Amino acid sequence: METDFLKYLSALAGTSTQSEILLDVENSFGYLELKKNDFLVRQNEICPYFCYLESGILQHSVWVEGDEKTTYLALKNSVTSSLKSFLTGMPSRKSIKAIFDCKLRVLDLENFNRLNQENTVFKAFYHQLIERQIFLIDDYRIDLLTLSPEERYQKLLANEPNLIQQVPLHYLSSFLGISSRHMSRIRSQIK
Repeated sequence: METDFLKYLSALAGTSTQSEILLDVENSFGYLELKKNDFLVRQNEICPYFCYLESGILQHSVWVEGDEKTTYLALKNSVTSSLKSFLTGMPSRKSIKAIFDCKLRVLDLENFNRLNQENTVFKAFYHQLIERQIFLIDDYRIDLLTLSPEERYQKLLANEPNLIQQVPLHYLSSFLGISSRHMSRIRSQIK
């Protein structure tokens, strides 16, 4: 049976879902379930996994002057990690926490390195993934500098309407760089 994970891998890698090389990638990932408020990694710990999110939502966050700031929200059918920590073994500068129950496909560092060295499909997948993430990060940073809070909310509403329905307001406002109070005003004005 063709899984969402297999479809995701094949789409990014540009290969058939029937490829034996692709099946090697899929079979190298293990399974992990996180309950709401469980951590994949806590700030200052080493991230153990490169993950594909089958269900749920993971919040990436940092603490700044006693306030939790959301830096990213990983949704179903996406890949996530505290990548620098995972690849280098350095403590993570951020926490990754389940804000809903999550089912993950996880890859440890040994299997990650093996696939990256030996598996052409994984190399293509990883290259496309990193390129796509760089584009998203670049857009996000420019939006924070050039768009008003209202425009950032409208862009989110247009591009990710499911986030508005699924993610609690305080996570969204932190992610958009807007106070919760201002976010409530914006939401009441923009329907």
